[in-house]
Amino acid sequence: MPKNRGNPNWGKSVAMEVGPSSFEQLVKQLGLSPEQYQGSAVLREWAFKHKHEKYVPQDLLLFWGFNFELK
Repeated sequence: MPKNRGNPNWGKSVAMEVGPSSFEQLVKQLGLSPEQYQGSAVLREWAFKHKHEKYVPQDLLLFWGFNFELK
């Protein structure tokens, strides 16, 4: 009897749950509204440290004058 090879689930869709981003979690933790994002020093510092690894809205990066590359 031949061995079954390969992935039996190949080509089948997989349901994935998507949660809030790290940015959204931090904003919620800090209790900031969208109007307060630009004035938050803590959020600005976090964004500077994580701008290449985490999601940070592009308009905030531009407002704060951060250099970044689009991927």
